[in-house]
Amino acid sequence: MALDVYKDWLGISEEIPRPPDLYSLLRLSRFEDEADKIRAHYKKLNAHVRKYATGTYQLESQELLNELAKGMLCLTDPERKREYDEGLGRTFEDEDDVRPTISQTLVRRGIATREQMTEAKDFAEKRGLSIRDAVVQMKLTDAETATEALAGELGLPYVDLEQLIPDDSILAKVPRNVARRNSVLPLFVDDDMLLVACVDEPTHEIEDELRLRVGVSMRRVIASPLAINQAIAKYYAGLEAGASDKAEPEAKKTKEPRKKTPRAGEAGEDFAETHQRKQLGIILMCWSIALPVVLDIWVVPGTVTRIMPAWFPYVVSPLVSPVALFLVWSRFFRKR
Repeated sequence: MALDVYKDWLGISEEIPRPPDLYSLLRLSRFEDEADKIRAHYKKLNAHVRKYATGTYQLESQELLNELAKGMLCLTDPERKREYDEGLGRTFEDEDDVRPTISQTLVRRGIATREQMTEAKDFAEKRGLSIRDAVVQMKLTDAETATEALAGELGLPYVDLEQLIPDDSILAKVPRNVARRNSVLPLFVDDDMLLVACVDEPTHEIEDELRLRVGVSMRRVIASPLAINQAIAKYYAGLEAGASDKAEPEAKKTKEPRKKTPRAGEAGEDFAETHQRKQLGIILMCWSIALPVVLDIWVVPGTVTRIMPAWFPYVVSPLVSPVALFLVWSRFFRKR
């Protein structure tokens, strides 16, 4: 029986069409508006599906994790959620889109008081900090909570980068120094848009650069500065290690063998070397004839005639010269 990841892993009824809508996928009530609840459901389902990430169904697990992440990002993006809900038949009353500030969000959640947020504002102005950094330095809340509040103020989705895995093919198109310099992390392409984690509103320059490098427009999500820096270090290190492992066998395969020094007469000699070699061979051939004759006439008779027959000295030249000539010819004239 074929695996149905929606039913077997997420408990979604077979009566719901496949693929299910995002609310069914994330096990939410239809048109749920609470971003915290959406993220909580996503986090729970993400942890559950990751149990299958290293088993037989590794590929199916990764595909479902990506689907869950894209669904969460859509439903926590106010503009995209409204468009998606309208596609499901939801109607909205015309009302002003008022986004809560970081201060309002932290006060509403009971994380800080109004007086503390006033102090944080003064603290930020005196030190040239953002409100997010100020509340973190004053230890009113942690960086992730402050960043989540900032995302609400900007009207952008907040992401926990520990629960998202960037696409290596996208990282390969954006150099590490570009990501680190601009504090951004390209994640993956969703609906022909490049999803990019940012610490704040990105500049138009980085948007243009990423569009040119990847070939699609950019969609922003917000993550904390620490999370982005850690993710850049982690995922780019893994990408570079993988590229190094892949390149090493290729380097061994294409490594040139050690060149053998050509011997005389072998391919690789130029005309001058060949001519010089043959001249030396001619000189040695002449000596191969002349030297035995000189020995026969001037040296051998005076030393061996008393103990050897009279004809012996004249046999040395005919024996030595042919052998010497053959050796010289083999070394300097014979083609190899």
